[in-house]
Amino acid sequence: MFIKKFLILITLIIFTGVAMAENTKEKLLIELSHGDVIIELHSDIAPLHVEQIKTLARDGFYDGIIFHRVIDGFMAQTGDPTGTGMGGSGYPNLKAEFSNKPFDRGTVGMARSSNPNSANSQFFICFQPAHFLNQQYTVWGTVVEGMENVDKIARGEPPANPDSMIKVTVIE
Repeated sequence: MFIKKFLILITLIIFTGVAMAENTKEKLLIELSHGDVIIELHSDIAPLHVEQIKTLARDGFYDGIIFHRVIDGFMAQTGDPTGTGMGGSGYPNLKAEFSNKPFDRGTVGMARSSNPNSANSQFFICFQPAHFLNQQYTVWGTVVEGMENVDKIARGEPPANPDSMIKVTVIE
């Protein structure tokens, strides 16, 4: 009887701990005209990138920035204050934090130049799996709510009438 109660207690602790760990993950809220998008932040695999994203969001850097490169069946890219794909923030570029996390639908990765250590403020959200990006770009988040709103972002490079991030907030 003692062993059975002990096993039940251990099981509850493990499952409660897992649930609590999932609920304490920080998230990013992106408000779009089509509706909200919530991204779970992966500080466990990309701590430097997540910290920079959170800092930029708290600074209001992302508010009003357009999606300047949106390729149907691939991804929507944003985070450039100039809207050209050439701009960044005033913060230093980041060292790559490649991981084994695959680029699946809803994966959020950091955009960069041909230099793997050039990521700064631009990021993209995958519409479809893009496994050719695996271990070539840093994954820092996953859309956990509102992917249907990402799907509604206007296509183009740049789009004729680009959508923008109205407001970006860190949810702690």
